[in-house]
Amino acid sequence: MTVLRPPGEIDVEHLPAPLASLRGRIEVSVRPASHGRGTELSARLLDAPPASRLARLGGRDAEADLRRALRETKQLLEVGEVLAVDPAPHGERSRTPGGSLIERWTTAAPRAGVR
Repeated sequence: MTVLRPPGEIDVEHLPAPLASLRGRIEVSVRPASHGRGTELSARLLDAPPASRLARLGGRDAEADLRRALRETKQLLEVGEVLAVDPAPHGERSRTPGGSLIERWTTAAPRAGVR
């Protein structure tokens, strides 16, 4: 992912907490982004088993924690805090099949790579 910071400001030895919590399980690299547009920050899991599409959509694959950590790290580096969405003002959805499905997707979305 591209982070709006100069490459010299991102130290892979002292990463923000979300990525630092995965230390030993990931490999991190930093390089200048094309056309001087910040820094490319990439991370990959070491020994990650392949996941099915269904597992990824549900946020149950091995890389779900890595995707969450990368998003949160980008926010910390650019803004200084992890941004959170407030709960929906309308309260809970009705207990219909559609409402239950939406609740499940809303819960799984952050781990599935959707914010």
